[in-house]
Amino acid sequence: MQSDVTFRSEKLHVGIIMDGNGRWATRRGLSRVRGHEAGVEAIRRIVEAAPKQGIGTLTLYAFSTDNWRRPKAEVAALMTLLRFYLANEVQSLVKNGVRLTVIGRRDRLPDGIANAIARAEEATVHGSTLHLRIAVDYSARDAILNAAAKAAALTSLTREAFSQLVTGEAALRDVDLIIRTSGEKRLSDFLLWEGAYAELHFTERMWPEFDAGDLAAALASFHGRERRFGGLQAILPEEVPSLSRA
Repeated sequence: MQSDVTFRSEKLHVGIIMDGNGRWATRRGLSRVRGHEAGVEAIRRIVEAAPKQGIGTLTLYAFSTDNWRRPKAEVAALMTLLRFYLANEVQSLVKNGVRLTVIGRRDRLPDGIANAIARAEEATVHGSTLHLRIAVDYSARDAILNAAAKAAALTSLTREAFSQLVTGEAALRDVDLIIRTSGEKRLSDFLLWEGAYAELHFTERMWPEFDAGDLAAALASFHGRERRFGGLQAILPEEVPSLSRA
């Protein structure tokens, strides 16, 4: 369901690849599942901090299409955590004005999760403080491929129209900043269309350790950069045609 809420254009869109849960746990002699549980606590911290730091849209990479290759026990634990989050966080999201949407495939999720997602999205649809997008069974390349298949039936096509096919959102702001935790330096099939001009920030911090201070440091680095969008002078994103505008 699409919301009728329009987020202020100057609010940033930040994407986070939440990496390092398993390594964080292993270094402490804990199970990888415990690392994922600690990762959920980090999500709570960052969702609370994001609006205070000028973020209007926050996209979190929770489970990629390729993550199905992980051990069945770990995948099952991740799906259990997703159920838990959907069952226990919605009231808090509503209270804090957070709109939740889930991007990615839903047909391969365990029974009941797709319905729980739909209920959470419906309950939070009017949130205007923060748009929280969680990527589950998500592949950016698959999203682009599916959009291309739909676009084949159109007689004319603009960037704006194609962007809506990719993202499922009528006026989603392009991604300003992508953060990846745990020291890895790759995008791993995350927001390839929306993040074409995103600034990148890599940190050694493991996701369970990531907090409001780390987010502030990433944003300080971002604000210190010149964004030229292919030109010669630094300009604001609103001053150039974006991926989601013709």
